[in-house]
Amino acid sequence: MKKPRPTVFETFAEESALAIEMRRLYSRLRQKVRGTDAKSIMITSASPGEGKSTVSAHLAMTIARHKKTKTILVDADLRKSSIHKYTGLQRTPGLVECLTGERSIMECVRDTPFETLKVLPAGRYESSPSYLFDSHRLSEVFTELKFYFDTVIVDSPPVIPVSDPVILVPEMDGVLLVIMAGVTSRDLVIRARDVLLDVDANLLGVVVNNHAEVLPYYYSSKYYGYRDADLSKHGQTRDATLIPAGRGAPGEPAAPPPVASAPPKPAPLAGKPAPAAPAAPASKPTVATAPPEAKPAKPSAPPGNKPR
Repeated sequence: MKKPRPTVFETFAEESALAIEMRRLYSRLRQKVRGTDAKSIMITSASPGEGKSTVSAHLAMTIARHKKTKTILVDADLRKSSIHKYTGLQRTPGLVECLTGERSIMECVRDTPFETLKVLPAGRYESSPSYLFDSHRLSEVFTELKFYFDTVIVDSPPVIPVSDPVILVPEMDGVLLVIMAGVTSRDLVIRARDVLLDVDANLLGVVVNNHAEVLPYYYSSKYYGYRDADLSKHGQTRDATLIPAGRGAPGEPAAPPPVASAPPKPAPLAGKPAPAAPAAPASKPTVATAPPEAKPAKPSAPPGNKPR
């Protein structure tokens, strides 16, 4: 019999590297939205497989446990939902049933081992769910969620493949963009950023997921001797480094996030010039030399005694 995969609640450890990074991320978020009534935050990515659902689940747990506030994790990725798998909860009924009016929100909300954390799963599978988002019911659902809960974390589909996140943006108080360091191309990240900013998204920053360990070694949890137990079995990053970015003032769009570039190309072999135009040759440095030793003078004969 196949052993059930562990849930995020079972693998969660307060002092794991991932939990520490999540607390740092939450601290940055609080600074960004300080002085506002922001409650709903959408977590998205440029493309699939960058770790947005992992970030969503752990950020929601961190906020619920650290701040002891009523928090709900909403799975809005109706095409490829995964929150119910991470949490070990049933997928239906969920957000789909709320949007169609078949069920009330509180009928679909699930309890978790954390008293202050609830989950609203995706609901039944819909092959083309965009029509559900593009309705007046969407605004009603999120207005009600923000009435019942202090923080609403929304796991949305990726930005580039589908238009669902763009439709969700007007209901969100802020957006976080997750990118995979060393994997997501710069052009793709810039395109995703522009798509979000074009619909006036409040882009709070980016979360850099260090799955491939392409960042310098001192960013890795291994550098400090930390290790996450069996997270890779759960589809989560094992030694992830999650770095909040975007240092603009609150409410301003974040600057383009830095993306880890490819490793530097090896230097050209001797005798093979580099493709770039050679720089002007530098002048040879002057080498200081010791002054020549003076040769001893030959002794002269005493005057009046010329040798014969």
